[in-house]
Amino acid sequence: MAFPGMGLLDMTGPQTAFWSASRYAEERGLPGYVRRTVSLGGGLVPSAEGVELDTLPLSAFADHEVDTLIVPGAPAIEQALEGSADLVAWLSAMSRKVRRTASVCSGTFLLAQAGLLQGKRAATHWAMCDLLKRRFPSIKVEPDAIYVQEGPVWTSAGVTAGIDLSLALVEADCGRDIAMKVARDLVVFLKRPGGQSQFSEVLQAQADDHAGFDDLHQWIAEHLGREDLTVEQLAKRAGMSPRNFARVYKQKTGRTPAKAMEVFRLAAARRLLEASERNVDEIARQCGFGDVERMRMTFQRHLAVSPTEYRRRFSR
Repeated sequence: MAFPGMGLLDMTGPQTAFWSASRYAEERGLPGYVRRTVSLGGGLVPSAEGVELDTLPLSAFADHEVDTLIVPGAPAIEQALEGSADLVAWLSAMSRKVRRTASVCSGTFLLAQAGLLQGKRAATHWAMCDLLKRRFPSIKVEPDAIYVQEGPVWTSAGVTAGIDLSLALVEADCGRDIAMKVARDLVVFLKRPGGQSQFSEVLQAQADDHAGFDDLHQWIAEHLGREDLTVEQLAKRAGMSPRNFARVYKQKTGRTPAKAMEVFRLAAARRLLEASERNVDEIARQCGFGDVERMRMTFQRHLAVSPTEYRRRFSR
């Protein structure tokens, strides 16, 4: 489903995945995917990047059986929502007729506006998680999920996560073997390691409410190797009592001081694993983990990979 200002890769990523899957399915004598790009009135629809896509009008599918409906996102999703009443109404009606409905990136907002996500779990671009929570408080937003399935409704994280979502749909339809072949074609993981957090600045996602702690965060980043980074020490740096500091910090950032320290250390370790040749032991000490095992457990908990595997996949 296309609309003005949509993200181009949100559209073309899934299109390419289903096109590739069709090739392998047809080689085995199985039906492939019949792919159509539609919009309210049909014709050329401009993407946010300036490329126009030729589309068919929604009216052409009034009497057709549609299996899967995929909705892309838009960088300016709030602006897109303002003029989307007719599109949302069609989406709401059509979702009751199709087998499954999916969104890519901020396309989740359109599904939410159509009433498809009330009381359900959902994913969207990491930078838009807070906005999704504010606009649709009944939705349980999964900030680290690459994609989420809630019955016949699927939502995905930002941009390229639409390919991950499409691979999951292909695997459900055609089996793991074809999905693996598509992943190889597209040079992507069938199931990428870890959550969205490994591809974004974890703390930056919540930076809007960090007023008052910027200097403290800078100091923490410069002293991660210290062993005395306790709540008491951090409270002293912030000029607050430990109890008040812990309360206000959680309120402002959404994390406890201990969890924030873990995230800071994880982010620093990731940067060193990606960009330096230091060994894992040295990185563990420098980032304040104390030992490799503690760092390994933190990587597994947040990213579902070991530090060594993370370096193998993401080192420059």
